[in-house]
Amino acid sequence: MAKLNDPVQLAVIGAAHGTRGELRVKTFTGDPMALADYGPLYDVTGRAFEVLDIRPSKTVVVVRFRGVNDRNMAEALNGTTLFIERSQLPQDLDEDEYYHSDLIGLEAIDADGNRHGKVSAMFDFGGGDLLELSIPGKRPMLIPFTLAAVPQVDLKAGHIVVDPAAAGLLPDENEDEERRRQLGGEGKDKS
Repeated sequence: MAKLNDPVQLAVIGAAHGTRGELRVKTFTGDPMALADYGPLYDVTGRAFEVLDIRPSKTVVVVRFRGVNDRNMAEALNGTTLFIERSQLPQDLDEDEYYHSDLIGLEAIDADGNRHGKVSAMFDFGGGDLLELSIPGKRPMLIPFTLAAVPQVDLKAGHIVVDPAAAGLLPDENEDEERRRQLGGEGKDKS
């Protein structure tokens, strides 16, 4: 078993598909079918998974791995995350392409230099990529990873530039009014 030094998650195994050991797999690659092009995939323990066959199926791919020959074996793998070594990834990305792992930890600042937290995670729930910004002592906030909300990514400087209005980081006036009401202020003059 190989232990990865700089792992990058490429996929997560889902439910068994059929009775012959095939699995539904959600990929995090630009082309889901490219999962087979990276060579062996590894779980967190270092166990290797070799893709024998892969085909598209709606929002996932159906994969057959070497050594997984029946439904019981396949069901036991549900939820397994699959990784490769960072060095196996192509390094010739386009100017506006980034690996999710490169964005984690970047400082989020606006054009005036105000800090809005650090990127702590990245999600895609089907409507596009979202960045999670975390500030110690506050609840994490999700912002869209769009050109309008995040006009600049500077990996070398270690930050992203966010547009607070487009990212939804500006306080909501209704929220402020509700907070005043809860505190008993309701706009009364307390003099």
